Amino acid sequence: MTKNPGTMSCDSQSPDWQQAVCEMRSHRGATLFQLSVESPVLVVFLRHTGCVFCREALADLSRQRAMIEGTGARLALVHMSEPLSATLRFERYSLGDVHRYSDPERVLYRAFGLDRGSLQQLFGAWVWWRALVAAVQGGHWFGRLEGDVYQMPGVFLLNHGRIMAEHRSASAADRPDYVDIAQRSCAAAERSCTPSDASTSSARHSA
Repeated sequence: MTKNPGTMSCDSQSPDWQQAVCEMRSHRGATLFQLSVESPVLVVFLRHTGCVFCREALADLSRQRAMIEGTGARLALVHMSEPLSATLRFERYSLGDVHRYSDPERVLYRAFGLDRGSLQQLFGAWVWWRALVAAVQGGHWFGRLEGDVYQMPGVFLLNHGRIMAEHRSASAADRPDYVDIAQRSCAAAERSCTPSDASTSSARHSA
């Protein structure tokens, strides 16, 4: 028998958290809080869209999406671009229907405690090497800067308004295993995270 961790009320949280999680709406009209009550949600905070690692992350998420949803979690994306620009970019990676949050003022980033990176985290030797590999081998080239170049990315599993697991990138070059995070996070949430649940959720929200 699985346990429900209980829903955390928005009223019990700080004003910054309330504004970010309980009031900001995706391009499809849902807050992160609402999504997390319906099912566990894997919230991916992206780098600025001109960054090769943002493009690499979108390609990874597109490729891993079915496996992520197979754990019972659903995807949500947070970015710093304007809505129209984001629509064109996410459609290119077949992620146009994923709930996404345009956050050029970085309200959500701050609410989740994601900081601006240091020079070493953003421009160190390892970061440049990874960027070269991502560009040459992966085809993820640099693009037009949209957003704060210093903002660090991160991944969180939100369930009933609670953060159940998180991955805070040590550098801009981090490449998270999204499927592994979703699987471990669903176990931590002590919910029934099954492929059938994911299929039901996907069908419900595609309507």
